[in-house]
Amino acid sequence: MLNYLKATLQELEGDDWETPPYDSSLVKHCHRLRRVPLEDFSIEDLRIMIGQEIGLKYLVPIALVELEKEPLAEGDFYPGDLLKNVLGVSREFWRQHSELKERMDAIVEKAKAKREGPGDEP
Repeated sequence: MLNYLKATLQELEGDDWETPPYDSSLVKHCHRLRRVPLEDFSIEDLRIMIGQEIGLKYLVPIALVELEKEPLAEGDFYPGDLLKNVLGVSREFWRQHSELKERMDAIVEKAKAKREGPGDEP
Protein backbone atom coordinates (compact mmCIF):
# COMPACT_ATOMS: atom_id res chain seq x y z
CA MET A 1 0.00 0.00 0.00
CA LEU A 2 1.13 3.53 -0.64
CA ASN A 3 2.05 4.83 2.82
CA TYR A 4 3.20 8.27 1.66
CA LEU A 5 -0.08 9.76 0.43
CA LYS A 6 -0.39 12.30 3.25
CA ALA A 7 3.00 13.81 2.33
CA THR A 8 3.84 16.30 -0.40
CA LEU A 9 6.47 15.86 -3.10
CA GLN A 10 8.42 18.65 -1.44
CA GLU A 11 8.48 16.68 1.83
CA LEU A 12 9.21 13.32 0.21
CA GLU A 13 12.04 14.62 -1.94
CA GLY A 14 13.39 17.03 0.69
CA ASP A 15 13.61 19.77 -1.90
CA ASP A 16 11.85 23.15 -1.74
CA TRP A 17 11.68 24.64 -5.23
CA GLU A 18 10.83 28.04 -3.74
CA THR A 19 9.78 30.73 -6.26
CA PRO A 20 9.12 29.57 -9.83
CA PRO A 21 11.95 30.75 -12.12
CA TYR A 22 9.60 31.43 -15.06
CA ASP A 23 6.36 33.36 -15.35
CA SER A 24 4.60 30.38 -16.90
CA SER A 25 1.27 29.01 -15.74
CA LEU A 26 2.55 25.45 -16.13
CA VAL A 27 5.69 26.11 -14.09
CA LYS A 28 3.69 27.90 -11.39
CA HIS A 29 1.16 25.05 -11.30
CA CYS A 30 3.88 22.41 -10.95
CA HIS A 31 5.54 24.37 -8.15
CA ARG A 32 2.19 24.65 -6.36
CA LEU A 33 1.46 20.94 -6.75
CA ARG A 34 4.75 20.06 -5.05
CA ARG A 35 3.18 21.47 -1.86
CA VAL A 36 -0.11 19.54 -2.13
CA PRO A 37 -0.54 16.24 -0.22
CA LEU A 38 -0.48 13.42 -2.76
CA GLU A 39 -3.81 12.11 -1.49
CA ASP A 40 -5.37 15.35 -2.79
CA PHE A 41 -4.04 15.01 -6.35
CA SER A 42 -6.69 14.81 -9.06
CA ILE A 43 -6.33 12.83 -12.29
CA GLU A 44 -5.43 16.12 -13.96
CA ASP A 45 -2.75 16.86 -11.36
CA LEU A 46 -1.23 13.43 -11.94
CA ARG A 47 -1.40 13.93 -15.72
CA ILE A 48 0.40 17.27 -15.52
CA MET A 49 3.17 16.24 -13.15
CA ILE A 50 3.83 12.90 -14.83
CA GLY A 51 3.87 14.64 -18.21
CA GLN A 52 6.61 16.89 -16.83
CA GLU A 53 8.36 13.83 -15.33
CA ILE A 54 8.19 15.33 -11.84
CA GLY A 55 8.01 13.03 -8.81
CA LEU A 56 7.64 9.88 -10.91
CA LYS A 57 8.80 7.58 -8.12
CA TYR A 58 5.77 8.65 -6.09
CA LEU A 59 3.22 9.65 -8.71
CA VAL A 60 3.39 6.76 -11.17
CA PRO A 61 2.25 4.22 -8.53
CA ILE A 62 -0.71 6.50 -7.70
CA ALA A 63 -1.54 6.86 -11.38
CA LEU A 64 -1.39 3.08 -11.83
CA VAL A 65 -3.95 2.61 -9.07
CA GLU A 66 -6.28 5.01 -10.90
CA LEU A 67 -5.59 3.39 -14.28
CA GLU A 68 -6.22 -0.08 -12.87
CA LYS A 69 -9.69 1.14 -11.87
CA GLU A 70 -10.27 2.96 -15.17
CA PRO A 71 -7.66 2.59 -17.94
CA LEU A 72 -9.06 5.59 -19.81
CA ALA A 73 -9.11 7.87 -16.74
CA GLU A 74 -9.52 11.43 -17.93
CA GLY A 75 -7.88 14.65 -16.81
CA ASP A 76 -8.97 17.89 -18.45
CA PHE A 77 -8.46 16.89 -22.07
CA TYR A 78 -9.80 13.51 -23.19
CA PRO A 79 -10.41 9.94 -22.06
CA GLY A 80 -7.03 8.26 -21.72
CA ASP A 81 -4.96 11.44 -21.28
CA LEU A 82 -3.48 10.12 -18.03
CA LEU A 83 -2.60 6.82 -19.70
CA LYS A 84 -0.92 8.69 -22.56
CA ASN A 85 1.31 10.62 -20.17
CA VAL A 86 2.19 7.55 -18.12
CA LEU A 87 3.11 5.73 -21.33
CA GLY A 88 5.34 8.68 -22.23
CA VAL A 89 7.52 8.23 -19.15
CA SER A 90 11.16 7.52 -20.00
CA ARG A 91 12.27 3.96 -20.71
CA GLU A 92 14.92 4.36 -18.02
CA PHE A 93 12.20 4.81 -15.38
CA TRP A 94 10.46 1.61 -16.49
CA ARG A 95 13.80 -0.29 -16.54
CA GLN A 96 14.41 0.78 -12.95
CA HIS A 97 10.85 -0.09 -11.84
CA SER A 98 10.06 -3.41 -13.53
CA GLU A 99 7.25 -4.20 -11.06
CA LEU A 100 5.47 -1.01 -12.16
CA LYS A 101 6.14 -1.83 -15.82
CA GLU A 102 4.35 -5.17 -15.41
CA ARG A 103 1.30 -3.37 -13.98
CA MET A 104 1.45 -0.83 -16.80
CA ASP A 105 1.53 -3.60 -19.42
CA ALA A 106 -1.61 -5.15 -17.89
CA ILE A 107 -3.35 -1.75 -17.92
CA VAL A 108 -2.50 -1.27 -21.60
CA GLU A 109 -4.04 -4.65 -22.42
CA LYS A 110 -7.15 -3.76 -20.44
CA ALA A 111 -7.39 -0.40 -22.26
CA LYS A 112 -7.05 -2.11 -25.64
CA ALA A 113 -9.79 -4.58 -24.78
CA LYS A 114 -12.03 -1.78 -23.53
CA ARG A 115 -11.46 0.27 -26.67
CA GLU A 116 -12.15 -2.67 -28.98
CA GLY A 117 -15.31 -3.53 -27.09
CA PRO A 118 -17.02 -6.90 -26.74
CA GLY A 119 -17.15 -8.91 -29.93
CA ASP A 120 -14.79 -6.63 -31.86
CA GLU A 121 -11.85 -8.18 -33.62
CA PRO A 122 -8.39 -6.99 -32.57
